[in-house]
Amino acid sequence: MVVLKSPSEIEKIRQSNAIVAEILEILQREIKPGTDTLTLDRISEQLAHEKNARPAFKGYRGFPFSLCASVNQQVVHGFPSKQPLKEGDILSMDFGILYQGYYGDAAVTVPVGRISEVAQRLITTTKEALFLGIEQAVPGQRLSDISHAVQRHAERAGFSVVRKFVGHGIGKALHEDPHVPNYGKPGMGIRLKPGMVLAIEPMINEGSYDVETLEDGWTTVTKDGRLSAHFEHTIAITEQGPIILSTRNGSV
Repeated sequence: MVVLKSPSEIEKIRQSNAIVAEILEILQREIKPGTDTLTLDRISEQLAHEKNARPAFKGYRGFPFSLCASVNQQVVHGFPSKQPLKEGDILSMDFGILYQGYYGDAAVTVPVGRISEVAQRLITTTKEALFLGIEQAVPGQRLSDISHAVQRHAERAGFSVVRKFVGHGIGKALHEDPHVPNYGKPGMGIRLKPGMVLAIEPMINEGSYDVETLEDGWTTVTKDGRLSAHFEHTIAITEQGPIILSTRNGSV
């Protein structure tokens, strides 16, 4: 069941997501060759507590960290580690919190130092695909119009869209209905309505869309070992169109 949010609820979700955006912005400033992702995890948890928020992922279905830190061929749910990042890596950070009863959730992929041309193109394409998907989140459109916009942009650039993981509704629960795939034909699925709050999150691979989960039960990697990028925004659908909630001071 899709729960429509009131304007006051959307404002509370916005406040939660603004904290997520601020923490991700701080983490991005820490990323350089030699930094380890376990340190980033500790920083994210400390900053959340300073904001009187609780990290959303730690303990969720047994996930042991506050930050999902996925490097290079890792797609999502990567475990932070003491392994230092190196020049040319790309790092996807997915972070969420619970603040005053409502969840925030966002993700970003960032370069570590100078990266290859294909890595930069993958990052750029994934971010562009996210915003093209968001543009479709208007009343009267169908859910798969978001999905199709993401897939079309990724595949036109020569990349592939992960099928195993999808975006989702969000609010008083971290994952709510509906599921928001990043692929599919347009004009399918539920009709979009004002009050829907969605976490849209393209995961796009350099090579094949096939993925596998490692023995830790969480870390998911590309089967062919090629790169993957991940971006996510939480958005609200209004009569005037989509509003991005996971921004800080109105920036994207």
